[in-house]
Order: sequence, then structure tokens, then C-alpha cells
Amino acid sequence: MTINILRNNLERSVEVHNRLLSTGLPQLMQAADALAKAYCLGHKALFFGNGGSAADAQHLAAEFLGRYLCERDPLPALALNANSSAVTAIGNDYGYEQVFARQLQALAIPGDVAVAISTSGNSGNVVEGVKCARRLGLFTIGLTGASGGRLRGLVDVLIAAPSDETPRIQECHILIGHALCDVVEQAVTSKHMPLPVAASSGRVMDTKLTV
Repeated sequence: MTINILRNNLERSVEVHNRLLSTGLPQLMQAADALAKAYCLGHKALFFGNGGSAADAQHLAAEFLGRYLCERDPLPALALNANSSAVTAIGNDYGYEQVFARQLQALAIPGDVAVAISTSGNSGNVVEGVKCARRLGLFTIGLTGASGGRLRGLVDVLIAAPSDETPRIQECHILIGHALCDVVEQAVTSKHMPLPVAASSGRVMDTKLTV
């Protein structure tokens, strides 16, 4: 019985990853291009999500700040859910739906990239964060499950893991995040130069692509 449970989990995960490979590359390319351009222009990425997606946001921000595979300069990245004092203070004073939007107002500038992670695509505070990010001139990437939820049509690029099963979606999100980090890391290190100082002009970066 135990081996069957284990085998079923692994087989379902592989199946979903294969579907992602078949259908998700155009969206992954758009997201990778936006992140690489942002970092090469001195901008940063801001990740946010709830629960397991909050853990994913912290994990991926750490990959950019530290390193993924290559030795290189640190890449500025924030996980907005990581500051428990800010999250609880904003939640208490303004409501839980504002915990990411309020931080984006303080920390983001046009040209940054917001990465919103929600398995359902319907988390209220994630949706409000994306709306705020768009008003501020950020490029927005959504990581969701198959339906996309409310984030579908709201973000610049939606990468929808082709599953309705939360564990499988979360497994895809980490794979997606690692792949994006790999692209950015190689783009930055191929320049053979330090990253530029963070942009302060307030100019919006044009990164939208036609697929």
C-alpha cells in the first residue's frame, strides 16, 4: 500500500510537469524575458502569496538574493509575506486584503516585477496586490493553478500549472520559479559586469511580448 501511494504521487507530479512542458513554455518565456530585462536595468522582483505560496515566495526570493547555480552579484528580491510585523499591522489597521498592496506602495517603483503566487488565483490580498502593482507601473506575473482564477486577465503573464490539485500546483510553482531564476542568472552573468544601480527615474519598462 505505501509504495503505491508514493508511486501515485510521483507519477501524478511527473504527468503534470509534462503537461506544463507541453503548454507553458510561451508564458514562461515572457516571464523570463521580463525578469531578465528588469534585473539588467537595475530593478527588483517582489514575490507574495499565502500559506504554501508564501513559503514559495520566500524560497524564490532567497534564490535571487543568494544564488541559484552561478556565482554572481546578489539580485534584489523581496517576499512581502515575510515581514510578520508589517503583515499583521497592515492587516489589523487596513484589512487583510491590503497586506501586499500597502507594502508595494512603499517598496515598488515602475519597472520592478511583481510575482503573485496563488494556487486558486482568487486570494483577495494577492488580487489586490496585483491591482496595486499595475497602477504603480510594475510588470506582473501570476503563478496559479489551471483555472487562473481572478488573476487570469489581470496579470501581464499568467503561468497556470495544468492541475486543480494543490500539491501538484505547488510543485510546478517551485519548478517554474527555479527555471526563471536560471534564465535571469545566466542573463546577468553573461554580461560580465556588475548589476546597475537600481533605477530611480520612475520610467516604466516596456517588456510585453507577443507570443
